[in-house]
Amino acid sequence: MRGLRDAIRSGRLAPGTRLPSSRSLAADLGIARNTVAGAYAELAAEGWLVARQGSGTRVAPRAASGPAAEASPPPRPEAAPRPVHDLLPGRPDVAAFPRAAWLSSARRALGAAPREALGVGDPRGRPELRLALADYLARARGVFAEPGRIVVCSGFHHGLGLLARVPRIRRRTLAVESYGLFAQHRLLAAEGVRTTALPVDERGAVVGELAGRQAGAVLLTPAHQFPTGAWLHPERRAAVVDWARESGGLVIEDDYDGEYRYDREPLGALQSLDPERVGYLGSVSKSLGPGVRLGWLVLPAGLVEEVLAVKGPWELTTGSLDQLTLADFLESGGYDRHVRRMRQRYRRRRDQLVAALAARLPGLRVTGISAGLHAVVELPAGAERRVLREARRRGVGLSGLAAYRHQASPGEREGPAHESRERRGEREGGGGGEGPEGIPEVIPEGIPEGIVVGYGAPPEHGFAAALDALCLVLEAALSPRCAAPRRSRGPSATRDR
Repeated sequence: MRGLRDAIRSGRLAPGTRLPSSRSLAADLGIARNTVAGAYAELAAEGWLVARQGSGTRVAPRAASGPAAEASPPPRPEAAPRPVHDLLPGRPDVAAFPRAAWLSSARRALGAAPREALGVGDPRGRPELRLALADYLARARGVFAEPGRIVVCSGFHHGLGLLARVPRIRRRTLAVESYGLFAQHRLLAAEGVRTTALPVDERGAVVGELAGRQAGAVLLTPAHQFPTGAWLHPERRAAVVDWARESGGLVIEDDYDGEYRYDREPLGALQSLDPERVGYLGSVSKSLGPGVRLGWLVLPAGLVEEVLAVKGPWELTTGSLDQLTLADFLESGGYDRHVRRMRQRYRRRRDQLVAALAARLPGLRVTGISAGLHAVVELPAGAERRVLREARRRGVGLSGLAAYRHQASPGEREGPAHESRERRGEREGGGGGEGPEGIPEVIPEGIPEGIVVGYGAPPEHGFAAALDALCLVLEAALSPRCAAPRRSRGPSATRDR
């Protein structure tokens, strides 16, 4: 009860915010429902909450405007408050982690672990995991994945860092998509890799421009482009493989959201078109959680030894027991069952998000909804900064589309915005180019505006409240402008087909 009072008093729970039902909150906290109901009743009697039949329990309209609120110390300017509703993209629902099934696999794995598994590991990774991955990736993603081509790593960024240190990749320019995660761009820059940005449209990256960029490799997200949500069109998939064959280049495939497609069966990996020209990177960060530090590279045969030379003679990044646990989890079918369950959950959330916006803000266009854990809400010109400012005020974690634009993208202005982006970097997954409050300092003229809404992170009981808070943010920031938003003239994500 004290925690709810403090959250309302400080403004982290904004007036009008809908609270989870007493049953849902009690289940999440592991306490009796009567305890939660009693706390709600007492806070309502004190004037903090308002409970109405049929509309649930909400924060009272003037709950945070009394003397106690005025006496509350302001948050420190150097530390952004943790959002009440986390709608930042790229974050799974970690509350849904399959604890019981994972524990069973861990017990079996430890019981069967050979003695050498407790010693210093092979830099390739445990053979049990590489064998299980080869079977799973071939079956679920269409990847040509012989165990000898697989190198286990601690996640996508670790795998990309290994590739960036391979001399023949570092010496040449790497093409990246014009929208993406700046953490990756900073990693590549820190390794001395030069990058050039390819435009992105409704068919994914415009790979036809590769021939004129003198690039030796290209990094793509063909299954679900981040953040626009486009998927790489079949003609472009074939074209980028042809480019790699003719130029001797390398395609690096980031299988972003590859397992979470909702309008059809998941698309097969690009790697299957030419395993000798496409290196495939994946991890369990979205399927299980970023706390499970395991990923993999499936490499062209000629690149394996070069990556191992960079990685070193010993496995120093991932524990052998975790690798053995994942191997058992894959072989027992636990991973498949978990992914199917989460695919259904995220699709249901996607549908709820689209329905809520259609009902309350029918003038807005939602794109990028065919796969993944996020969608893009297109905004009128000049609205992105207002929406992000209002979201911050109401405790809603959101990212703006402009924050993900590569600084070398065509049409990007040179100047202070670039310096700020490089200096400040990402804030909670939001990308660079932001001011001290996480709001973009500059959105160059002609750049499409929008917000990237992640629907994976909120716990199940809190998702309805998060959607309500999002709609309140948009209504406050856009009204009455939301009736006729500007159509996107740049990167556009695809609707379900």
